[in-house]
Amino acid sequence: MLSVRTRRSALAVVAAAGLVGTVAMPSAAQAATANKPKTVNLQLLAINDLHGNLEPPAGSSGTIREIDPATGQPVSTPAGGVEYLATALRQARIPADDSITVAAGDLVGASPLTSALFHDEPTIEALDKLGLDVTSVGNHEFDEGSAELLRLQNGGCHPTDGCYEEGRKFKGANFNYLSANVTNEKTGKPLLAPYWVTKSQGVKIGFIGVTLEGTPNIVTAEGVKGLKFAGEVSTINKYAAELKAKGVNSIVALIHEGGLPASSTYNYDCGAAGQGISGPIVDIAKQIDPAVGAIVTGHTHNAYACTIPDPQGVPRSVTSAASFGRLYTEIDLKLDKTSGTIVRPSVKAENHIVRRTVEKAPDMTQLIDHYAKLAAPIANRPIGYIASDINGRGNSDPEKPLGDVIADAQQAGLAPADKGGAQVAFMNPGGIRGDLVHKASGAEGDGVVTYGEAFTVQPFTNMMQVKTLTGAQLIQLLQQQVSGSNEASPKILQPSKGLSYTLDMRNKGADRIVVDSVRLNGAPVDPAAKYRVAANEFLAGGGDGFPAFAAGTDKLVGASDLDVFAAYLGANSSAAAPLKAPAQDRIKVIAAGSTTG
Repeated sequence: MLSVRTRRSALAVVAAAGLVGTVAMPSAAQAATANKPKTVNLQLLAINDLHGNLEPPAGSSGTIREIDPATGQPVSTPAGGVEYLATALRQARIPADDSITVAAGDLVGASPLTSALFHDEPTIEALDKLGLDVTSVGNHEFDEGSAELLRLQNGGCHPTDGCYEEGRKFKGANFNYLSANVTNEKTGKPLLAPYWVTKSQGVKIGFIGVTLEGTPNIVTAEGVKGLKFAGEVSTINKYAAELKAKGVNSIVALIHEGGLPASSTYNYDCGAAGQGISGPIVDIAKQIDPAVGAIVTGHTHNAYACTIPDPQGVPRSVTSAASFGRLYTEIDLKLDKTSGTIVRPSVKAENHIVRRTVEKAPDMTQLIDHYAKLAAPIANRPIGYIASDINGRGNSDPEKPLGDVIADAQQAGLAPADKGGAQVAFMNPGGIRGDLVHKASGAEGDGVVTYGEAFTVQPFTNMMQVKTLTGAQLIQLLQQQVSGSNEASPKILQPSKGLSYTLDMRNKGADRIVVDSVRLNGAPVDPAAKYRVAANEFLAGGGDGFPAFAAGTDKLVGASDLDVFAAYLGANSSAAAPLKAPAQDRIKVIAAGSTTG
């Protein structure tokens, strides 16, 4: 179905926010005498993986790596926050003949408390104000199940928590959620629209949205209950053919799946043939119908603006704007007015940092202040103290300081016999959503950890579980970090203190785990012995590619991951004796290129 964009023009939005002065418009005579072009210019502005980060992300999670032009060295630049993102997008639209704002999923879910406490309604409102037109669905949009996703699209009060304020009713998203490859298991019908079609200066353009096929492996079973996830390539090619049959020849794919660039700097050049990027998106892009003129991606939280060859070997733009609103991608392209196609050589893509040096958008400040005030009694409660930054999400090491703290908290909370008798605990790295930052975010004082800050780190409130694993299964668990579905992109679990081993990246697959090095409290792990192992319910159920966990027995369900984390901070820190960052000495890593052990 052809849809008309209801968003106000870019100029009107910017003027309403008070961010620009008068803009000169061409005279009627100039317009009349201008030669009519055979192509029209279209600007796409793209974001992904916002994860409800309305306020600027704290610590290293709120920076972008770039090259300092003065020194030529990489530096970390503060970035993100929707007050700044709104300004950046509005200013970017000013010179465009036409502009469409798109996204590639995970706009909500695993969100900080200011958004999550209200089931991400504040983020939906912010995205509407940003002028978002269309997005694919990410895996985190399923965190609370498909019914909640449909509510975010269609509106209505939350079935349990209501409308939060008297006289208010949530209207739902004004933008379009797309989930072409997500269908109802019984009916086979798409959960949401598979594509969205609009017009740019008389030329039809279609957007197909898909999430990663492996979503059921990284979301709780309840979140994807009753749904089927088809392959990204087959789905996009199916609907590209359908669009072409309807006369829509300009097509863009919005995919919640991504890649791994060879450099962490945001504007790294991947090379003309995409040699500088790896990961799932490479194979996907190489198989997608050439009729798709550009591919916008997400999920991996990386920044890239690459070209990857299509099935005919022709370079095609593939982009991702990192995460948390720290970047946006500007994609400039031309649409052929005769054929209705995207002129592929014309496509130019570039990522831009959302710098915090620009003026804040007043409407976003008002929105954030409103919800922050409602959340304040819960968010601002002190629960612990830290001596310095304890980095998690912003740390690229296999073993993260905050990962160790979380695993220690889980093991300690579930160690009592009546709580499960946990001897060791593991935390999945993807579940660590932020850093603990020493500098105060408000009036609480430096080094104070508030409930809101702890929630940002552990927002899922997954229930903890303790299971019995044999020593052999425990070794398998470690091996599954670097083999099977995790071989190409390892997921290194964060271990509680007492568990240590060597990870030798010179080897392949399961052999990367040096079995003889695995120790628990100084003793070798006995393959025939039984061990009580703690993890959150997602990981304990085999999520993230760890079937060894699912095979565990004698399950005991404990408190939530957030509750045990908060309790640990309270019991192990004080203003006089704040918690120090762990030493990161539990996993010895031998790098792939190393010549010594």
